[in-house]
Amino acid sequence: MARGIRDRRYFPTLRQRFGELPAIWQQTAAGAIWLHAVSVGEVLGAIPLIAELRKRTPATPIFVSTTTLAGRSTAETRLRGAEGVDGVFYAPLDLVWAVRRVLRHLRPSVVVLVETEIWPNLFREVNRLGCGLAIVNGRISDRALPRYRRFAPLFSPVLSLCDGILVQSDLMRDRYVAAGAPPAIVKVGGNLKYDFMPATLSADSPVLRFIEAGRGRPLWIAASTSSDGTIEEEDAVISAHWQLSGWRLIIAPRKPERFDAVARKLNDSGIGFTRRSRLGDPSADVLLLDSIGELSGLFAYADVVFMGGTLAQKGGHNILEPALFGKPVIAGPHLENFRDIETHFERHQAFIRIASGADLAPAVLRAKEEPELGKRALAAAEVERGAARRIADALMDLYTQKYPSDRPAQPAWMFLWFFSQIWRAGSAFDRRRKRARRRKLPVPVVSVGNITAGGTGKTPVTIELLRDFQSAKPGLLTRGHGRATSAVVMLPRGDERLPIALTGDEAQLYMRGVQVPIGIAGERFIAGSRLLEIAPVEMLFLDDGFQHLQLHRDFDLLLIDSLHPFGGGHLLPLGRLREPLEGLARADAFLITRENEAVNIKAIESVLRRYNPAAPIFRARTVARHWVDEQGAKAEIAAMAGRPSVAFCGLGNPHAFWRTLEPLGVQSISRHHYDDHHRYTPVDLRRLARYARDVGAEILLTTAKDAVNLAPEFPAMIDPLRLYWLEIGIEIDRRDELIDLISSRLGHPRPPIP
Repeated sequence: MARGIRDRRYFPTLRQRFGELPAIWQQTAAGAIWLHAVSVGEVLGAIPLIAELRKRTPATPIFVSTTTLAGRSTAETRLRGAEGVDGVFYAPLDLVWAVRRVLRHLRPSVVVLVETEIWPNLFREVNRLGCGLAIVNGRISDRALPRYRRFAPLFSPVLSLCDGILVQSDLMRDRYVAAGAPPAIVKVGGNLKYDFMPATLSADSPVLRFIEAGRGRPLWIAASTSSDGTIEEEDAVISAHWQLSGWRLIIAPRKPERFDAVARKLNDSGIGFTRRSRLGDPSADVLLLDSIGELSGLFAYADVVFMGGTLAQKGGHNILEPALFGKPVIAGPHLENFRDIETHFERHQAFIRIASGADLAPAVLRAKEEPELGKRALAAAEVERGAARRIADALMDLYTQKYPSDRPAQPAWMFLWFFSQIWRAGSAFDRRRKRARRRKLPVPVVSVGNITAGGTGKTPVTIELLRDFQSAKPGLLTRGHGRATSAVVMLPRGDERLPIALTGDEAQLYMRGVQVPIGIAGERFIAGSRLLEIAPVEMLFLDDGFQHLQLHRDFDLLLIDSLHPFGGGHLLPLGRLREPLEGLARADAFLITRENEAVNIKAIESVLRRYNPAAPIFRARTVARHWVDEQGAKAEIAAMAGRPSVAFCGLGNPHAFWRTLEPLGVQSISRHHYDDHHRYTPVDLRRLARYARDVGAEILLTTAKDAVNLAPEFPAMIDPLRLYWLEIGIEIDRRDELIDLISSRLGHPRPPIP
């Protein structure tokens, strides 16, 4: 509030500081990277790191938060374009509810803080969700060190929440340990500022007119000048410039709120000057750079650079930026905030040190006459480069190990948590009871199941496996979810056309996809026993069988949906887990479905390995085969591209269908989601068709699973619209290896792959 009173530009930022972000940034699956850089210096230091992260994981959403107005402006200018950052926003205040709103919105796998930012609530909430947490480019200044040591008992539990702290040097490592950080997590990663990427000045910048008008005259830059209340560095700069006959000057105050005050100083001094914001005479001796984000692009045009914040007791500013342009650099006695850089440059005799403002003019003249100084500065900067690469490697290691859980907002959290505990107790009792009465069929059984509620693609996967094992005379056991009877239903040839009320929608899909004997019953042992009596079956596939423990199985294939692999980390109804993740240990093999739609498959594999070190992990992707109309006629995949449509589905994971449509060029005017296994009534269809006609759609699009749940007379209900459903297939990486694994476990000869 106090900051807003001083500068009213802060008030419009409050919505983001309270955790409200643009809806378009909402992530449907975990896997983003959230990087926090407080202000301009941290943003510039983060640029090479972001570039390195982009090389390693180009599809990963990366979001950058800042605290200051200047930092936000710089981030928007430097990061939203070529670096491809997906969003820039103001960091939330360290309030639990504000932090949670951002975490729910972005769903990051890793949160990265540049330099020294310690926010207890942010650290705790990130840790609670299981996200990775790292401090990079860490440093503790001389001024701050006594405070960190004094309050180490308070800092220690917060810093211990980090997975890694990568500091600039051995000196900084010692300081973090003194501040309470566990020594095991503090590593030297190097200084990102050495990897600074010099900016180029925009071709339409008015500053170029000033530079061009003074071509042939020497130019010096007073960069990031500051005041400590006693020393105002602009006074020393103006005094020095009076002594530099023939020179031109660009003066760039550190804080925007000082622009007007410095303009008054220049005006009172009698020096001819102009402001960048309203460039008057471009041939003036002095340019006041009253803009943000252009300074680093100007160093290339300077003959000498004086780095501000070093005469006033402000801790100094970064002398690396002009050094990377090979420019001679002058600094005052105060570089406490850059102690390692200061020591390194002194060792290489790579800058000129002055004691006071009175020494500034002679130092400028000396720097101009000493061309080797700029070369030494460039060499000193270049030798320490590479921190961005090292830090990016460490962050990607963390990224591939962490998969966060979800946390619904209150009061839903507490309400649903209570019922999830009931589910935990009930499901544990149910599993014990099922194991106690387990029975075995006389033929091998392969279970295809999942650990989460909702769609993981098990039906198309099971169809593919049934086709692969066709020569082994397979049968299928399914419970017939959603059917209107509990009777045992036998389909000895698998192609009988029974009503959906008797079979359920999934059995209808199996009948369409592959002709094998099918037994439908809640108790799969009974269904299997009867099916074996009436059909020549030599092996059985158990659909959705991972929790059907009362039937012995010889192979458990567990499907993991890459978009929602672990059900948010919570049991139903708080999350989507059917049982605790410890159940992963029962799997004989894992199949990660929709692997091409997720950005952090390795993190999913890391979690699987945590619970089951031995089971092989396979990957699969969904592929669109063709469209089918109400007459059963097939249409090419590209046939729906560009046509105005309304899409609808009743799936456990509707986003899977929406994401499948995107690469097909489908332009859905709107999308409608119903409950999983929804049986569409005439009212549903007429309402949907009426809406589609009102918005100008030509066609309705849905899934094959939904098509079997439509009322039989649906074409008349939606006339004159046409309806198409998408037939999909599954491509399994290392498919032969999976078939071999199942065959060897069952003691069957390997079937020929069709």
